[in-house]
Amino acid sequence: DSTKAKTELGFKPKYALTEILKSAWEWEQKRLCFNARKAVFLDRDETLNPDPGYISHPDQLELYPWVAQGISKLKKAGFPLFLVSNQSGVGRGLIQAEQLYAINLKLNRLMFAQGGVWFDDIANCPHRPEDQCLCRKPKPGLLLELAKKFNLNLSQSYLIGDRDSDVKAGLAAGCRGSFKIQSGDEKSFTRAVEQILGT
Repeated sequence: DSTKAKTELGFKPKYALTEILKSAWEWEQKRLCFNARKAVFLDRDETLNPDPGYISHPDQLELYPWVAQGISKLKKAGFPLFLVSNQSGVGRGLIQAEQLYAINLKLNRLMFAQGGVWFDDIANCPHRPEDQCLCRKPKPGLLLELAKKFNLNLSQSYLIGDRDSDVKAGLAAGCRGSFKIQSGDEKSFTRAVEQILGT
């Protein structure tokens, strides 16, 4: 209220309080965007490891031999790494949440053993397609939640996956690049990593 402000302060403010708040909000958004980090999101099955179908035990998980080295390059270049994976086996009752946790733990152990790196965080969608959730790729929910949690700049981030749903999730989230590789293919995986490093 400019009239009350004039009475209390002895002068009338040049800008209304709503304008000041709007300006402060805009500056804060710019600050957050400037300080936000770029990142790389990766799909799991057939991108990082062979998929025999609903992996339900850590012993079934093995990395492709070229994966750790490529991901290590991304980490050394300053990219936080995040796994984003549809795991409907949980929703179908084929995999228990505890089993999925153990599988993800082995994944990080293999990454560290072979490349000296690990994921900054792992996000899984446990729902079935018919559940119509917001996190199952091609919807961008997993990426959006990670971006919020870790203050990530999605417009400077990338996704690598082997399915159209992966690519669509990255694009829907506003990623700078969303790369589709061939399942279990070293050349296309390495090419995607090199393209990210070259930007």
